[in-house]
Amino acid sequence: MALLSIVVPCYNEETVIEQFYEVTEERLKDLSVEKEYIFVDDGSKDTTLEKIKNLCKEKSNAHFASFSRNFGKEAAIFAGLHEAKGDAVVVLDADLQHPPEVIMEMVSLWKQGYEVVEGVKSSRGKESLFHKMLAGSFYKMISGFMGIDMNNTSDYKLMDRKVVDVLCALKERNTFFRALSFWVGFRTTSVEYEVQERVAGETKWSFFSLIKYAFRNLISFTFAPLYMIVTVGVLFLIGGLALAIDAIVDYFMGAAVAGYPTTIVLQVISTGCILFSIGIVGVYIAKIYDEIKERPQYIIRERDSSDK
Repeated sequence: MALLSIVVPCYNEETVIEQFYEVTEERLKDLSVEKEYIFVDDGSKDTTLEKIKNLCKEKSNAHFASFSRNFGKEAAIFAGLHEAKGDAVVVLDADLQHPPEVIMEMVSLWKQGYEVVEGVKSSRGKESLFHKMLAGSFYKMISGFMGIDMNNTSDYKLMDRKVVDVLCALKERNTFFRALSFWVGFRTTSVEYEVQERVAGETKWSFFSLIKYAFRNLISFTFAPLYMIVTVGVLFLIGGLALAIDAIVDYFMGAAVAGYPTTIVLQVISTGCILFSIGIVGVYIAKIYDEIKERPQYIIRERDSSDK
């Protein structure tokens, strides 16, 4: 019988671990494959790891890996992919905002020959208007540069073993799981799901962490900011040429003016754009430096035996 690995990245989820397992097991009781759960503790500061350990002692199909510190959700996902032994792997959150019953449809599509089954949000749930606008703008930009529609995508997806092996073979440290699952290709389809309310606890995503996450992934996966710099440079060049022509015409017509305020404004704007551009280029250089150091994406401090 085929084995399905369920990868669950966890960070400060002490209030939901047991409930997640019980609810998922109940909703997938008719699933015609064997299951293993891979809980990855991302350096939680509460009792999440203890709750996971206790669960793994009680349940033979539950396993865990624990980081030495907080490395981030992307690292936790890829650690789970490396630990998973299934013929197919599903990634979903521990807070049950990803409804587990959708896995039934994902597995059915996988058995029909699809190698990647993307979970696509039919709605974004009760997110703030700003959050929705930020996410929409970010994914439209990513989609434009990739040539693939990534709107309303999530980390909730099923992947065939061969897809997981390809992702695990990637050497880059700064990963963007949602985009990489599109980038690798393979035979792909999608299923829609409605984002559920958290069963307990609070979201770990603040306003600033969302901004940081979006910017980091934009830098990691596209050259969009560099193209933006080129665009701004071209616009300033056109504007500068227009002003230069206007100044020359005024000079020969004897109507030249000092133009001191205009000069100051242009200097301030151009200096700001130059510094902003240097900053973006600097971030790309920092990413290159980070990659060439070849430090591991994460460090596992502890894991249980998968041969229980």
